[in-house]
Amino acid sequence: MTSAVEPPKGPAESLRKLPLAASIVALVGLADSVYLTVHHYRKEPVPCGGQFDCGTVLNSIYSEIGGIPLAAYGAVAYFVAFSLALLTAFGRDRLWPFFGLQAILMSTVSAYLIYVQYAFINAWCQFCLLSAATSFTLYLLYLGSRFAGGQGRVNPIA
Repeated sequence: MTSAVEPPKGPAESLRKLPLAASIVALVGLADSVYLTVHHYRKEPVPCGGQFDCGTVLNSIYSEIGGIPLAAYGAVAYFVAFSLALLTAFGRDRLWPFFGLQAILMSTVSAYLIYVQYAFINAWCQFCLLSAATSFTLYLLYLGSRFAGGQGRVNPIA
């Protein structure tokens, strides 16, 4: 019996999966942000479970900039991250460093917003924490590509 043996996957092929994973993670963040934005404009309360107090967080003075909810800004940021990651996954490797910058910016903003929930609002929103976890995951995926030998590129040139 003859069996086909797949050749081992090289680092370039393994690194190609990071932008695809990042695009899926960014879609989760996009869905979360759109959900919160829709609830904001419909003036509907966001169902929150357990010890979370989404209403307090989402109705605080920190929840908008210029009358636009932070979730709407988040939706735009996640769409940009999704687009950059997906384009990279399909061969536009030069966009991956821009994805990295986007992920760093999003993670920084998320860290600040977690601090605001803790220090100023004294309440937690599970959807906001999901967004932060998503942003941090995007950053870790980018960071993983840097340490996996890509030096910021998904498909390193040998």
